[in-house]
Amino acid sequence: MSLRAVFTKHTLDFKFEAGTSRGVLTHKDSYFVKIFDSDNPSAYGLGECSPLKGLSIDDRPDFDLQLLSICENFNTLDLEVYPWNLNIILDQVLDKSFPSIVFGFETAMLDLMNGGKRVVFNNGFAKADRTININGLVWMGNKDFMLKQIDEKLEAGYNTIKMKVGAIDFNKECDILAYIRDRYDESKITLRVDANGAFSVHEVLDKLQRLAKYNLHSIEQPIRQGNEDVMAELCQNTPIPIALDEELIGIREYTDKYKLLKKIMPQYIILKPTLLGGFQQCREWIENANRLKIGWWMTSALESNIGLNAITQFTAEFNNPLPQGLGTGQLYHNNINSPLEINHGKIFHNPDKIWDLDILEFLV
Repeated sequence: MSLRAVFTKHTLDFKFEAGTSRGVLTHKDSYFVKIFDSDNPSAYGLGECSPLKGLSIDDRPDFDLQLLSICENFNTLDLEVYPWNLNIILDQVLDKSFPSIVFGFETAMLDLMNGGKRVVFNNGFAKADRTININGLVWMGNKDFMLKQIDEKLEAGYNTIKMKVGAIDFNKECDILAYIRDRYDESKITLRVDANGAFSVHEVLDKLQRLAKYNLHSIEQPIRQGNEDVMAELCQNTPIPIALDEELIGIREYTDKYKLLKKIMPQYIILKPTLLGGFQQCREWIENANRLKIGWWMTSALESNIGLNAITQFTAEFNNPLPQGLGTGQLYHNNINSPLEINHGKIFHNPDKIWDLDILEFLV
């Protein structure tokens, strides 16, 4: 009796050209890890390894070969998994330089321990007793495309809108924010923006001052990560609350997390388990943020419904009233059908729906 891991690749196709400051996305490769006991292969846990192109530290051309090597090594160790040794396996068996793989394995092993039913955390969300507030995401594109998305989100009942900025003309982006504010003040619609590090250190304060007149909730990662001194000064003087996102990637040690947050003292941090190395890593960020009275929220990183389901269940482990960034399950033509549903700006588990995993073909 021992654990075995196999994987398969699935390319997700966007319903539209998804624009970011790092380029336009039309498809995304995801790898799905299946973990089972060799004596009972019909019961298995499923996890998603889904690095983001150009951003994840494990985005590399030989990713599939590295994942194969990790699975092969895992299969030689005669492992069993329990709540008490899960973190030991994650820390000592898996390679931390592949955070998306750690996240995939962690998800699959938690799923397996809960019976292999896509229950990663057996809480109120998984039992369909709880909903989670989410923001509506507006992707970059031309002005008309962005305005169309905004109208669709408002009509769908979202009261928090997150808009990508930094790719088209800044004046046009301000016009779009003005379009929302002319119709809804901040008591009706909460506005977030995400720059993905697009602003230069020389222009960022001026741009934040211009953006401030639209009464924004926050701006994510206004300048590129790695400029800690500038970011620390910016967080002290900003007219808009700042949320760190890309700044957190690659920081694995607990003490280093605390040092970064204490130095910069952002108003918020954004947690993406795929990019940060799984749930235990996120717990450490949350604990350090709580110590320093820094707010946080969880965001998916373009995973399929497998990864999104895990992240949403993890989010439900905490009593965080802020709208979360968990609405990406509607992006793809060929997503994995799941019980996840969104209605009026809330994501929830519909017990009348079932998982359809036929799209995934594993070679055992």
